[in-house]
Amino acid sequence: MRGYGGLAQGHRWSPPPQNKVGKWSGGCGKLHPSDRPGSSKASFTEKRGQFLIFGMTPYTFFHVLLSLIGIFTGFIALFGMIAGRGLDGWNGIFLLTTALTSITGFFFPFHKRTPGIMLGVISLVVLAVAIPARYVKHLAGAWRKIYAVTALIALYLNVFVLVAQLFMKVPSRHVLAPTGSEPPFLISQVVVMAVFIVLTIAAAIKFRPEPLHA
Repeated sequence: MRGYGGLAQGHRWSPPPQNKVGKWSGGCGKLHPSDRPGSSKASFTEKRGQFLIFGMTPYTFFHVLLSLIGIFTGFIALFGMIAGRGLDGWNGIFLLTTALTSITGFFFPFHKRTPGIMLGVISLVVLAVAIPARYVKHLAGAWRKIYAVTALIALYLNVFVLVAQLFMKVPSRHVLAPTGSEPPFLISQVVVMAVFIVLTIAAAIKFRPEPLHA
């Protein structure tokens, strides 16, 4: 989710133009019947010859889907650690989708180094420690805590970007923090960070599964 449709790569969301009656028109003057809420075709549209899924290109949709799967499975892995359970399958899916989220984010168009790119690099660096800790060192000794900390840093970075994208793309959130430096956005990110610090400490202390064996 480093790019989340390229927006985290340096592209700022802006609302579509309004029609004469003050409703969002999406730039086409009126809402096509197949695009109206409740229509079965509203999720799959074609704009200027380009197929869109929920308003996203197929590649962007794939990138977002990877990110959401990574976040969902990451929280399952997180609470499994706190419960002292290995949950090998869930952790494997989390690590794979989180790595692919960062990798696919690098293929969105960008012309300079952006915060999204930097977060993607950091995520891959911590995953480069987390994956060997689990599958090479088999969580033996100190590698158990190393895995818990690095894996949850990767999860936190994904959630950080998700919160940022919600403020950028959801109109009701965007008006609260149009530049991303307003108090609502900053408070939200501080709360997310504080929660993750607490959960990471708890996971590092309580994660005591049987060491994995080759």
